[in-house]
Amino acid sequence: MKNLNQLLTLPGSGVFTVHTGAEKKEKLLKAWYGTTSTLKAKTKWEKTLADLHTDQPLLLGIPSDNGGGIQRGANWGPLAIRQEILSEKKNFTDLGDIRVIPHLLHDKYLNEETIKICRRALYGKVNKLPVSPLSIAELALSEIYKELPNARILGLGGDHSTSYPLVKAWLASRKQKKKSALLHFDAHTDLLDRRMGIDICFGTWTYQILKDLSSTDHIVQVGIRSSGKDKKYWKNTLGVEQYWAKEVKKWGAEKVYTKLKAHYTKLGIEELYISFDIDALDNKYASATGTPEAGGLLPTDCATIITMLSHDFKITGADLMEVAPYVSFDGINESSRLSSLAVAGDIAKILLRSLST
Repeated sequence: MKNLNQLLTLPGSGVFTVHTGAEKKEKLLKAWYGTTSTLKAKTKWEKTLADLHTDQPLLLGIPSDNGGGIQRGANWGPLAIRQEILSEKKNFTDLGDIRVIPHLLHDKYLNEETIKICRRALYGKVNKLPVSPLSIAELALSEIYKELPNARILGLGGDHSTSYPLVKAWLASRKQKKKSALLHFDAHTDLLDRRMGIDICFGTWTYQILKDLSSTDHIVQVGIRSSGKDKKYWKNTLGVEQYWAKEVKKWGAEKVYTKLKAHYTKLGIEELYISFDIDALDNKYASATGTPEAGGLLPTDCATIITMLSHDFKITGADLMEVAPYVSFDGINESSRLSSLAVAGDIAKILLRSLST
């Protein structure tokens, strides 16, 4: 994996800062590596990359929010979530962050001259490495899975477009080996084919990943409540199974688990990937996000569903998306923001534990 330490950077350092925000990264380095010296921390981090193994889940931050479209700020999500899971630090290996040029999304949207200039800025030398966060992430993940096919990775976003390379690489690593499925917690379907002409972004990534699944019914969406189309439309047109938030509230967590287990068992699913958009939760619990929505799920119900499923299926990939720790909406105070981050940390811990089962 010779390219990894070029494609990745220190945990929490994927957001490029010169002065403003630097203290946030120093605080994380102190907690993670016992030093605020970037050079000393980098030495320790590179030793970790040189000795990767699959005994523990791997953590990867993708601090990009250029694929969002309502309110930005999820680029700081990976750093903030790491601060909330310090108590779990010994239970996973941190790969660090994808390197991010904040103006870019995917290399296919760039011309050759821009790619050439950005390569020089990122890598300082001539090479053929990608320069956009989603493209960098897909290459890094493919290299990891090639060398460590049993790797269990928790991705931290970032807006929900950053799930695209995480899920795509995970599915590619399991193609024709295991029957794999996606469980997607979200307030929104993310099933647009394009949004304002762009085919990979926070509102389209799920649609784009459908072609990588063996069948579209291998995805189940839980918590939906903000959609331009009803549940029947998505089922009839795309074949996607959905449990809307109002149904989850009516049925309760254990019945939702029973339905999910029956659905995936019928399909012969062996492995699950869980993508968790924090706005799947009611905005009472998840205000620190770009698109908070009322009428959402309870954190305890989500924890119950994930934990119970982890006893029936191997959960070998997961992500937590759209945590935007410093956004501000009307009526959201500092106490609500901090509480929201604590809840995000709890969800991250649940996902890590499900990957460890």
